[in-house]
Amino acid sequence: MKAPEKDYTHRSWLAAAALIAVLVGVSFIPPQEVLGLKLRRANILSDLLAFDDTALTEESAAEPQLFDEEEFHIDLEAVVEQIEADTLPREVPTCYEWMLPADTLPCRAAVPDSTRRIASALVPIEDYSDSGLVAAFCDTLLTARRPVRIAFLGDSFVEGDILTADLREALQRSYGNRPGGGAGFAPMASPLTGFRRTIKTQAKGWTAYNIMQRKSAPEHLRNNFYVSGWVCQPAAGASTRWENADYRSQLDSCTTARVLFLSPQTSDIEVTLNDTLHHRFAVEGDAAVRQVVVSAPHVHSLTFKVLSGTEGFIGYGAIFEGRGVVVDNYSVRSNNGQAMFWTNPSVNAQIHAMLGYDLVILQYGLNIMQAGVKNYTAYSAQIEKMVAYVRRCFPGAAVLVLGVSDRSVKTDQGFEPMDAIPHMLDYQRRAAQRTGAAFWPICDAMRIQGGMAEFVKRGWAGKDFTHINYAGGQRVAWALADAINAEARKVHAARLAEEARRQAEAPVVDSLQAGRIRRELLPAIESQPLNFPLP
Repeated sequence: MKAPEKDYTHRSWLAAAALIAVLVGVSFIPPQEVLGLKLRRANILSDLLAFDDTALTEESAAEPQLFDEEEFHIDLEAVVEQIEADTLPREVPTCYEWMLPADTLPCRAAVPDSTRRIASALVPIEDYSDSGLVAAFCDTLLTARRPVRIAFLGDSFVEGDILTADLREALQRSYGNRPGGGAGFAPMASPLTGFRRTIKTQAKGWTAYNIMQRKSAPEHLRNNFYVSGWVCQPAAGASTRWENADYRSQLDSCTTARVLFLSPQTSDIEVTLNDTLHHRFAVEGDAAVRQVVVSAPHVHSLTFKVLSGTEGFIGYGAIFEGRGVVVDNYSVRSNNGQAMFWTNPSVNAQIHAMLGYDLVILQYGLNIMQAGVKNYTAYSAQIEKMVAYVRRCFPGAAVLVLGVSDRSVKTDQGFEPMDAIPHMLDYQRRAAQRTGAAFWPICDAMRIQGGMAEFVKRGWAGKDFTHINYAGGQRVAWALADAINAEARKVHAARLAEEARRQAEAPVVDSLQAGRIRRELLPAIESQPLNFPLP
């Protein structure tokens, strides 16, 4: 007799329940990375279950692989000790001057510029210092009877004086009551000098080394880089001729040129002004940084020639300036900021002692960003080190951290803003907050003008949707100049209000002082005995 078949249909419910349990369990497995392959959460029941993977995503997208942290290694205490040891007073001259008769025009206090070059919304500077460093810088900008100096440290974004040319022009025009202009710093020699439009450089007999390829340089050069990123070694008779251009206004109104160099051996150099006047200097050998300062009513061109003593000689470059605002472009291609720590801190400090920078601007991070990466904690920590290093090499200068520029990446829908930008901006802003520096986001300044897509459309940026050109640099520079002028107007208004308050209180103070004098003196007089004779 055949046994009756068993009914298993009720077990299908058990199987369904088990499948649901497995699916729910799998949904709780967080995103994983296996052999370098990133696996997302397998949440098949996403309509029923929702998870916040933001923290996990940021953790998995952290950037240790984006840069070598060892490249950012710096012992800040050792930096201080090196600076203190190498900046002691020298027995040899460090400054050689050639002063030609010049017009002695007065330097007057400036009035802040009220012009808005970018008509759309102002992107203000965020000052996170306790003492108001931006306000202090603006006060110097308004009142100093000397050159006001800005060092602009950046990467290829500002290479060739892009952005800085127009920032320099805007500030020199706004605060041009102190005569003079000039193109700022120009290296002694570089294969990139032909790219720059604000000054013409012709170098002969120099071997130039870039800090990003520092390992290929001789050791004595490798250990003496300045923040400019270039060191140049001369052959006998090596020379450089700089000529001011007319690409922007104020460039050819220069009245002073400073040539910076090292001469460990006794050397003989010749300087030629405007291709007609010559002057020779015998430089005693020493490890100190030297400068030749040439002042004249008009410095159109300058030629610097090493006649002898080339062994160990290092040329840095020249700074062309007037008594107004000086903006020195220290851009280094492919630099994420780490090259700063490969410079010689005592060289930086010695040059700062000669010049006295009032503001140091840091423009980095564009090369670090990657699409999909949201966590830049490690890089933010490196920015904090940069600020600390700058403050040791350039004591007294305010520090302004620039947030990254706008950038687009190609997608199936065309070019779209890189998703990493707001996250990088946040981490850069945090670094400025933690160090008490100032912060200004380039990206915001570009987006109020349409963003990178609009810049490319208008011919203000390259087709890589990453780098701006001179036209785009002008737009960004104008926005930054507007921000600086806005801060200067606040300082100026506060000074006027304080002066008005003092004038209003002056009569009250005088009357109070008179009352105090009466109270203190009259009782003493009244208490004295009267010595009149009695009748």
